[in-house]
Amino acid sequence: MHRRNFLRGSAGAIAGLTVAGTVGAQDDGGVVRIGSDIPYKPFEYRTQGGDLTGFDVDMAEAIFQGELGRQYEFVQTGFDTIIPSLNNGNFRIIMSAMTINEERDQKVDFSDPYFIAYQTVAILQGSGIESLQDLRGQTVAVQKGTTGEAAAQELKQQFDGDLTVDSYDQIPGAFSALINGQAVAVINDNAVNLQYTEDRDNIVMLEGEGEAAREFENAPPYLTLTVERYGIAFREDDDEFRQQVNEALAAVIQSGRYAEIYTEYFPGEPPQSIVQRGQGTTTAGNATAETTTTTGG
Repeated sequence: MHRRNFLRGSAGAIAGLTVAGTVGAQDDGGVVRIGSDIPYKPFEYRTQGGDLTGFDVDMAEAIFQGELGRQYEFVQTGFDTIIPSLNNGNFRIIMSAMTINEERDQKVDFSDPYFIAYQTVAILQGSGIESLQDLRGQTVAVQKGTTGEAAAQELKQQFDGDLTVDSYDQIPGAFSALINGQAVAVINDNAVNLQYTEDRDNIVMLEGEGEAAREFENAPPYLTLTVERYGIAFREDDDEFRQQVNEALAAVIQSGRYAEIYTEYFPGEPPQSIVQRGQGTTTAGNATAETTTTTGG
């Protein structure tokens, strides 16, 4: 088990990694246990030295250690079983780049959104896939239990079943399938797909307009299948703690710490609807500023 220790002032916060199912969800000694699917770079992943890092990890430090003065510990679990694991008491909350949607909202409660994301299509350069229609009759790779898998299944319906969707336990498996020619595309969150385009010269984003262009004035230069918001997930009987975390999240945003963490992992400025919410400013109808989360990098 690798542990990354954060010491700020007189208090220490532990960002550790345990195996799901080996610990209870109660705050033993004040430790907040956080379920997360690892690796999912740049949200949660290990460095070459074995330390746990990423956007969600740094946000957990800012929220729990920085604002609430609590220790925290990450509990590794598969994304396709992460909600049942939460409700079975294996950890207190989920921080794992989780999209807020109606299906999940029937099983858990969510914090206020803290990230804007899109489902996108990553392909191999020179593969001959030039539009969404070129995926008809092909195989795409996704991660189990994700909104990427849901988007691929919806695309399969649009193609009258003429699409094979291969689901993998973790996203590296999906990209291995792409690289090895077992799939022509990976459908997944934009930030993670963009990370793979950074790491490998032969992986690119499928271009085109999509849902982002319908919602925002300045859409990213690649195809977007959905517009999504990430939230922290709680058990439905944990309202008091959820309120505490929401207040701490707002404080992190208002202090400027959110923007600092965001720019460490993503290009451009953080989404203005989230930043302005932390400042107590309404953003109804403000559709321009969100696209700074998608400019690539």
